[in-house]
This record gives sequence, structure tokens and C-alpha cells, in this order.
Amino acid sequence: MLSDRFGRTIDYLRISVTDRCDLRCTYCIPKGFKGFEEPSNWLTFDEITRVVAAFSRLGTRRFRLTGGEPLLRRNLPALAASLSALEGVDDLSLTTNATQLSLQAQALRDAGVNRINVSLDSLRDDCVSRITGSDCLDKVLGGLASASQAGFDSIKINMVPMQGVNDGDIEAMVAFCIKHGFILRLIEAMPMGSTGQHTAGLDLQKLLAQLQPRFGLLPSDQPLGGGPARYWRTPDGRFTLGLITPISQHFCASCNRVRLSVDGTLYMCLGQEERFELRPLLRAGCSDAELEAAIRDAIELKPEKHEFLEQPTRIVRFMSMTGG
Repeated sequence: MLSDRFGRTIDYLRISVTDRCDLRCTYCIPKGFKGFEEPSNWLTFDEITRVVAAFSRLGTRRFRLTGGEPLLRRNLPALAASLSALEGVDDLSLTTNATQLSLQAQALRDAGVNRINVSLDSLRDDCVSRITGSDCLDKVLGGLASASQAGFDSIKINMVPMQGVNDGDIEAMVAFCIKHGFILRLIEAMPMGSTGQHTAGLDLQKLLAQLQPRFGLLPSDQPLGGGPARYWRTPDGRFTLGLITPISQHFCASCNRVRLSVDGTLYMCLGQEERFELRPLLRAGCSDAELEAAIRDAIELKPEKHEFLEQPTRIVRFMSMTGG
């Protein structure tokens, strides 16, 4: 198994297949931004498959396809099929904004994607348009309907509550998730790039104190993926709520993941700058043993913790550049 110098097991790789997106969410990519990676620098599907195979041989078992918006990468189900067929890949999941999901949900499920997370911050058209810069709610809801029909093991809604924007929409989202059998995950906004640094997020510890008595939520130890969310469930089991709290209660001591960007850079932490470039090795024809050694060297760079509170303006790259 891969482990870092702080004794943490690294068993989760998040793979960005593109840094581009068809939305411009206020906490992610700024309107008018054009500094995307050149396609010639994108890892090919064969290169991504080599990296995932190497991680798998080293003991990593969970993999997630992300972006930007991953469904903008052509023929993504073909990549998913290649990855899910690799020995040792136990869990292959996807994060998407769902605007392109209606046409691809079944193909992705057939290709071996087990679980899917959909970013959705409100059920009000005007609020979604304000946050995303696009009138896209109907497309997202259509994508969710297609995902439900495709039979994924779980569908999670990722919602970023923001002061004065969508903080009044949480109970409506809870009702929506209960109705459709979705898991709701609330995520604290992180100060990444100018967009994240100007987003007024909510302290989810305080929000949980309000939601627990309202819905009778009880702590749950049911495993629901390899990420950092902590979960609560209603007594009847009809609703599950997850909280991801990088600001109010960070989870650095148990961090089990690294991120592969579209250009082949391994990022060790969202809130730090440690990185390792794999693309030059891949394109120089490195052996599998050399690739595995490089991954082990990269993991040694993983820092102990982020410093979002201590240095909130430090990370200038946008979330889409790192991979979600």
C-alpha cells in the first residue's frame, strides 16, 4: 500500500480529464477566464490508464473521474471502461455538473462507473443561473433523471451553501433528495483562487446543529465512498446527509487522496503547492517500474495539512486547474 511520511494510506486517486467547464460557478472559474491547459498537454486515455494501473499495483483501489466538467472530454465512457477493467480497481466514480449527463449516463454505468456525484447548489432557476452563469437547471435535473434510470450504486448531490445566496435552499434540497433517494452532501467553500477567496461560505458545524433536531439526524458509520465526508441519517434511513468541512473541522490527519490534473501533474493537497509532474516521464517512455518509483517519490511530498485558515489567499490556482 502507498503511504506518506505521516503514516497515512493513500488509496484514492482523483483524475481530472479536463480543466474546462461549460459553467462558470462563482466559487470556481471566473467569468471570462481563458487560461485553460492546451489540449496537446492533456494526458491521453492510454497515459491515464498507465497511471491508474501503476497506482492500482501500488495498492490504490478507489478512483474518481473529475474536471472541470469531465463529460466535456470526448468518449469518456471508453476511458471508464478501460479503467474499470484494470485489476485492483474496486471503485470507479464520477463527479459532474450533469448538464451533459442525459446522453451519457447509461453508457457510463455500462462502462463500469459505480457511483456518481452531481454538483447542484439550488433548485431555483434564478439562483442556479446566478451561481453558474447559465440557465441550466432543466439540463441538470434531466441528467439526474437519466442517472436514476441507469442504476448507479449511489447518486450524491454536492451543494456548496453560501451566505445570502442559497443558504435558504437547504431544506428544499433535503426534501428533493428524500423524494428521489439521493444522498445530500454539503461542502464548505474553500479559498482557492480569487473566486473561492471571495465566496462567503457557511460553517457547517453550526448548520448541522440546526438540521439535527429538525430531521432527527443520527451519526452514521456506513461506508459511502472513500472521501472525507462525515454522514448522518434519519432514523427511518430514508435520508442521508454528508458534511465536508475543510474549514471548520479539517480532516487532514486522515487524508487518503491525491489528485492527477489533466496535464499529468500530481497535486498532493488542495491547500498547498506540492506537486509532481508525470507527463514528462510518460512521454519519455518510462518503464512501469520507473513510473511506480515516481509515484512513490511524489507521495513523499504530501504535506501534513492545508493552511486555508492561516493563509487564505495563498492558493491562486482555481479548483478546475487542480481537479475537483
